[in-house]
Amino acid sequence: MRTREHPSSSPFPGGRHELGQNFLVDRAAIERFVRLVAATDGPIIELGAGGGALTTPLAGLDRPLTALELDPARAVALRRRLAGRVRVEQADALRWRYPAAPHVVVGNVPFHLTTAILRALLDRAHWTDAVLLTQWEAARRRCGVGGSSLLTAQSDPWFTFRLERRVPARAFRPVPSVDAGLFTVRRRATPLVPESERRRYCGFVAAVYRGRGHGMAQILTRMPRPMSAARAREWLRERELAREVLPGRLSADDWASLWNEVRKGGPGGP
Repeated sequence: MRTREHPSSSPFPGGRHELGQNFLVDRAAIERFVRLVAATDGPIIELGAGGGALTTPLAGLDRPLTALELDPARAVALRRRLAGRVRVEQADALRWRYPAAPHVVVGNVPFHLTTAILRALLDRAHWTDAVLLTQWEAARRRCGVGGSSLLTAQSDPWFTFRLERRVPARAFRPVPSVDAGLFTVRRRATPLVPESERRRYCGFVAAVYRGRGHGMAQILTRMPRPMSAARAREWLRERELAREVLPGRLSADDWASLWNEVRKGGPGGP
């Protein structure tokens, strides 16, 4: 099956390996990406614009659009081609100063930078929505398919993750060794845990993930500030969870409930 390529006047048809660049060229995937962005509101920040395969159709949404691109040559070419329509910044997405006002973050994220970029994004204020393309397995884990990652569990009280679709490797140039996943992240209007408790909550979740035991019933009794075996079993029954359930299988509501439970142990929390 041939890949349908998105028309572009970019003189750079493929990405640079040393920058982890694999550019999206499949029209259907690009159109789906743009539709997801169109469903959001506010100025758009694009990470890793590359040759502009996503930048050009995103500019058609008639919203303020800033495209970040690390490669100087590509940034110059994109700036010339989209002058007056897009603000192009030659910048590192991990170091650039993001606006202190509501905005949307989108991008085809270099696979080797997925965790670093997502961690930085989830720690950053002001953005409301994100539409991201990452390595398929990373997208599945972030969205809790087959079990949540530690990073997702630590973020669940403040964000919702939704897996949209799998994007085959042939949709990129150069063709990577693995498929990609398209997913969205939305900041909750009402957090499940107060922001003031975020640092302690994240530490608690990390301790649970690293805890010893064959399932939550045992793990919760072996924490630095343990829950009694009886209360651990009772909480699991209340949540309709098996004693052997693993941390990665807990939902956002489960984590918020568990945090509220352990906070009862004292004013300082766990």
